[in-house]
Amino acid sequence: MKSFCLRLVLLLGFAAGLVGPVQAAIDTYEFSDEQTRERFYQLGHELRCPKCQNQSLGDSNSPIANDLRREVYRLLNEGKSDQEIKEYLVSRYGEYILYRPELAGHTLMLWLAPLGLLFVGLGVVLLLVRRRRRAPQAVKLDAAEQEKLNELLKKTG
Repeated sequence: MKSFCLRLVLLLGFAAGLVGPVQAAIDTYEFSDEQTRERFYQLGHELRCPKCQNQSLGDSNSPIANDLRREVYRLLNEGKSDQEIKEYLVSRYGEYILYRPELAGHTLMLWLAPLGLLFVGLGVVLLLVRRRRRAPQAVKLDAAEQEKLNELLKKTG
């Protein structure tokens, strides 16, 4: 048993050595002021990584997210506003890159669907409550009926 455990530990150690160290990419940017730094991080969390789908640019370590962070940094240093940066990225990647897309005709369904589902859910709840109120209530038996029921239950087992 000791030899098996020793072999298992050695095998796991060897496998871990093959995998190698995992390193996360850390971006370091120099900002002219604290406001620009805050804008950079805010934009990083408002913009979606095109590759990772459900991660923001600030959370993703994909190569495209790294490139887009550098692009946002460059645009901030050029003095672009947050809206101009978003418009630039939307023109290149589509509205998918925004976590909160603009309210427009083609995104109306996206904004109204949750509200519609809420109303459907409330309707279902109200329907169930009404049906429950209309359901017949349990009938109370008098002593003779209860005795007859007990006899029938004894006969059937």
